[in-house]
Amino acid sequence: MTGLEKMQNQILEEARKKAEEILEQAKQEAEQIKKDARVKGQEESTRILEKSRAEVKNTEERSVSSCALQKRQVLLETKQELIAQVLEKAYHTLTEAEEETYFQIIRKMLGKYAAPQEGKICFSQKDLERMPKGFEKEIQEIAKENKGALALSGETRDISGGFILIYGGIEENCSFQAIFNARKDELSDKVHEILFS
Repeated sequence: MTGLEKMQNQILEEARKKAEEILEQAKQEAEQIKKDARVKGQEESTRILEKSRAEVKNTEERSVSSCALQKRQVLLETKQELIAQVLEKAYHTLTEAEEETYFQIIRKMLGKYAAPQEGKICFSQKDLERMPKGFEKEIQEIAKENKGALALSGETRDISGGFILIYGGIEENCSFQAIFNARKDELSDKVHEILFS
């Protein structure tokens, strides 16, 4: 083996060693990249899992809250329907009361609503026809107790119960329907208290 061949062999041996070192370093770097990728992938999957769990929990809480709200709304609507039914029944009880009870209610209302001035009172046709004897005189006496005067008008009004007072051309609606409408909130509160307390 000549000197040139020795030199070539030495260069080749050094190149082979260098290539092996580079290859070994590349293998180590590839292994490190794999490890880093596994760790990063694990971290990312954990983050995604935690995010998914949080979203599921949030959705569950919203669903529970929505169901509770719907339940309260249905309960409120049911209570309001029951109150409306009770008030409607009370209204019909008043309008369909037997004559003695009905006109006793009218007497009490007159005592409350008759003004201390001169006026007229109008009833429905039905009430005029079933009015007890001497009731016109009672109307005048009740008005007098309130320091006023009321004359029974021959005019009728389209009301299902109660009366209309007329003072100086101004009508005051004292029909059952008007009183129920004016005191609807107060009556609803009382019924609510009785039914649900």
